[in-house]
Amino acid sequence: MAVRARREDVHAEAASRGSVGMMPFPKIHDLYIGRVVIVTVLATWGIVLGLDLIQATIGELGDIGTGRYDFMHALVSILYTAPRRAYTLFPTAAVVGALMGLGQLAASSELTALRAVGLSRRRLSGAVALALALLTLLMVVNGETLAPWGQRQADNVKSEAKSNNAISAQYQGVWAREGDMFLNAHTGQQRTSGADHWLELRDVSLYQFDERGRLASIAQAAVAEHRQSGWLLRDVVRTRFDDASVRQEHIPEERWKTQLDDAALAASVTRPRYLPSKELKNSIDYFKRNGLDSLDFEEIYWSRWFYALNVLALCLAAVPFAFGSLRSGGLGKRLFIGIVFALGFWMLQTLFGNLARAYHIDFRIAYLLPLVVMMGTSMLLFRRRSG
Repeated sequence: MAVRARREDVHAEAASRGSVGMMPFPKIHDLYIGRVVIVTVLATWGIVLGLDLIQATIGELGDIGTGRYDFMHALVSILYTAPRRAYTLFPTAAVVGALMGLGQLAASSELTALRAVGLSRRRLSGAVALALALLTLLMVVNGETLAPWGQRQADNVKSEAKSNNAISAQYQGVWAREGDMFLNAHTGQQRTSGADHWLELRDVSLYQFDERGRLASIAQAAVAEHRQSGWLLRDVVRTRFDDASVRQEHIPEERWKTQLDDAALAASVTRPRYLPSKELKNSIDYFKRNGLDSLDFEEIYWSRWFYALNVLALCLAAVPFAFGSLRSGGLGKRLFIGIVFALGFWMLQTLFGNLARAYHIDFRIAYLLPLVVMMGTSMLLFRRRSG
C-alpha cells in the first residue's frame, strides 16, 4: 500500500506540472526513477561481483599449502581484490541493472503513466543518466584509489604467506632499459625484513652500448640489490669489448649509478590495468624516454579517461528498449538485451583498440569512435520509437 501511495504521489506531482521538459534540478519523479535504477543496478552488481569472487576463490585453492598460504590467506587476498573487480564489472552491471529497473517500471505501466502526464522520454532518460552518473563517479574514484591499493595488498598477502613473510612481490624474466644500458634478470623479488624493504634481482645481465650503438661491455652479476642508498651489484664478471681486444674482470661488489629505480622496474613487469592513472602516466614517460614500447600502458591509461563516458553511453543506448519492447517482455528478455549491448560495445571497443594498436592510431580516437557509433545508434532508435 505504501508503494502504491508513493507511486500515486509521483504521478500526481508529474500531472500537476503538465508537460515537463529538461529541468536544471531533479524533481520527485526523477528521484523516484533514479532510486529504482540505483537499487536494480546495485542488486545486479552485487550478484555479478559475488559470482566473480566465488570463482576467484575456487581458482586460489590450488595454491593452498604453499608456505603458510592457507584458506584464510586466500580469502583475504580475494577480498582485497573486490574493489578492482567491482570497477571492472560495473559497466555490465550498470546496463543490465538500468534495463531491469526501467523494465520493472514499464511492466507496472508506470513509464506509460509518466509519459501520459507529459514527461518526455528525454526527461526520463536524463533521470536514468543522473542516477548512473552518481555511481559512475564513485567507481572512477575507486578505480584511482581503492582498487590499485587493494590489488597491491592482495599481492602482498599472497607473496608474504607463500615465502614466510620474506617476500612481498616476485618477478620473472625482467627486462628494463635506462639510456644506453639494458638490464635482464631471470628473477626478482621485493624483500622485507622488519621495517627494511628492498628489491633483489638474481642472475642479472647488464648490456652497455656506446654512442655508435656498438656493444661496449656485458656485466653478469649474481645479485643486484636496490635499497635507499642505490644499486649494489654482487659477484660481478664484466667483459669489455675494445676495438682490437676483449678484457674480463671479476669484481666482488660494486655500486651501479643509474636513474633506474624499483618503481620504474616494477612498471615494466606489473600489469598496467592494476595501476592508477598517475603511475600509468609515469610509466609511459619512462618508456618513451628510453625508446620502449608503451602501447600497453597508453591503452589502459586512455581507457580510464573514457570509462565514465563509456558507461553512460552504453546505458543510454539501451534505454530506448525500455520504452517499447520491454513493456511486454520479462526478466529474461531484459537480461538478454543488456548482455547483448554490453558484449557488443565491448567487442566494438576491442576492435577499435586493436586497430589503433596495429596502425598506430591515437587511442583517444579509438575510444571515441565506439562512443559515437553507440550514441548514433541510440539516437536513431530513440527517434524511431518516438515517431
